[in-house]
Amino acid sequence: MSNVLRARRRLDLLQVVLFFVAVLLVVVADAGVTSQYRRKLEATVEMPLDADVFRVPPGYNAPQQVHITLGDQEGTAMIVSWVTANELGSSTVMYSEASPDPEKMELRAEGTHTRYDYFNYTSGFIHHCTLTNLKHSTKYYYAMGFGHTVRSFCFTTPPMPGPDVPFKFGLIGDLGQTFDSNTTLSHYEANGGDAVLYVGDLSYADNHPLHDNTRWDTWARFVERSAAHQPWVWTAGNHELDLAPELGEHVPFKPFAHRYPTPFWYSVRVASAHVVVLASYSAYGKYTAQWEWLRAELARVDRAATPWLIVLVHSPWYSSNGYHYMEGETMRVQFERWIVAAKADLVVAGHVHAYERSHRVSNVAYDIINARCTPVRTRDAPVYVTVGDGGNIEGIADNFTQPQPSYSAFREASFGHATLEIRNRTHAYYAWHRNQDGAKVVADGVWLTNRYWMPTDDDIN
Repeated sequence: MSNVLRARRRLDLLQVVLFFVAVLLVVVADAGVTSQYRRKLEATVEMPLDADVFRVPPGYNAPQQVHITLGDQEGTAMIVSWVTANELGSSTVMYSEASPDPEKMELRAEGTHTRYDYFNYTSGFIHHCTLTNLKHSTKYYYAMGFGHTVRSFCFTTPPMPGPDVPFKFGLIGDLGQTFDSNTTLSHYEANGGDAVLYVGDLSYADNHPLHDNTRWDTWARFVERSAAHQPWVWTAGNHELDLAPELGEHVPFKPFAHRYPTPFWYSVRVASAHVVVLASYSAYGKYTAQWEWLRAELARVDRAATPWLIVLVHSPWYSSNGYHYMEGETMRVQFERWIVAAKADLVVAGHVHAYERSHRVSNVAYDIINARCTPVRTRDAPVYVTVGDGGNIEGIADNFTQPQPSYSAFREASFGHATLEIRNRTHAYYAWHRNQDGAKVVADGVWLTNRYWMPTDDDIN
């Protein structure tokens, strides 16, 4: 064999080796990460009823379980909610820009009240009062409980919606009221968000005998330390159903609907974000009220004014965990095509008690006969995150499917919370924080670019 032929064969062999190395590098670079981190071994335990986070505020008929949520789509109204346990008392809220002293607050709003029975439980008097004509980016002091024990709080209204208005959201789901839940909330508070996008499953009262509704009271007292000072945007989950025919309770969502005065599907505009809230456990089939609403709502989104389109659901559309596997599939089939066409940036879900982030993928091409049923990468699609890892009594979901599917970028069976810090119309920083780290440690983070203004390949950790 000639030296020329030997050299040519060596060159051919080298080219083959280099080709396979290149393929391997591409595969490795594109592979998702299944974190090998393992959370603490101790069981998830509910905090005792005498824990300080559940304490009833002192004073006769003192307002408790205070929380606020946005009262209109523009951020110029705030709904204040609270409970009085002894008697009805006053539904008045006094508020002011100038003074934290309730006696010097010059603005006044009158609210309404409700209460409900659930099996052997009767709620306290639940008050809801809407403060209107608020200024953007303004700190307000407010107080309630007049005639008995007055309590006062404060909040800052969101900035006026606009394309380059920065804002920081907390993303929390499936919180419950365990020691892990307390860590999650403490870490979120340390990270300093401006509002919470809450993706469902609040108190887990239905996990207790007879759907013990006192657990709705303890949970609301627990989260008051945050929810009384910044708006929480509520999504209804399966643990809000409280449907118990065996107890004579045939009306779904009764405790939730009395306590949290938001529609089951709705939208708000906050800073540079248009947030769409969907109801995984209300009808969403073709021509239903939710279907009709979402079709109209997506047509109203103005990406020039509010560039970031965020969708909240409870049951995830993309999840590689064996727990609750594909429970969100029918809603995905119904709505994913619309969400991709609208170039949504982020879809946030709970339900699965673990953390997962997807690549930007779409599965809308399949038409039942073309076999194109594998999710594919596309710049038009949102990133899907599951943050049902708040810390509830049911524990962690540690049953990820193997191998990790190609649409999954990062997943971990731990408790924690996420944040989304919008910087301007083109960039936002998304981060997930596990409870076992320091509060500000980022276990998974990625810079997201906006699908309308800058649709680049951005979903690599």
